[in-house]
Amino acid sequence: YAMLLSLIFLIVLVAAIVGFVFRHEIKTNFESNLNLALKDYNVTADRHSEAVDTIQRTLHCCGVQNYLDWERTEYFSQRGIPQSCCKDQNDCSEEDLKDPNKAKLKVFVDGCFFLVTSTMESKMSVVAGISFGIACFQLIGIILSCCLSRYITNNQYEMV
Repeated sequence: YAMLLSLIFLIVLVAAIVGFVFRHEIKTNFESNLNLALKDYNVTADRHSEAVDTIQRTLHCCGVQNYLDWERTEYFSQRGIPQSCCKDQNDCSEEDLKDPNKAKLKVFVDGCFFLVTSTMESKMSVVAGISFGIACFQLIGIILSCCLSRYITNNQYEMV
């Protein structure tokens, strides 16, 4: 049992170290994937388009760096900026969303990349605290299982 807990503890420790070391690569990958999702955004509501819409509605943001990122997409030439960028869903017309100057007043101007990464970084302390607590319980379990093993081994020799 102690060996199993030690193995789990080492796996969690390695995962935490790898996550910390490669956090910049994670940000870079997220940014490139978000740019790709914007480029491939369409009206048919595939998984990536739904994810972009959810991020924009939830975090009150638009585009990767700002709302002007949508100008470089094929979707913008057809329909303008997506409705998920609108501050007020009832006050956004398609004509307003096709004109970046009018859209600036109607949509969220901040980009999603900074908001997502800052939200993740602010939650990292909570995740680290919970992970540290679980690791402490695992270490206590390892120590207690070793103590129990010694106790059982010592008692069997006395009985014989």
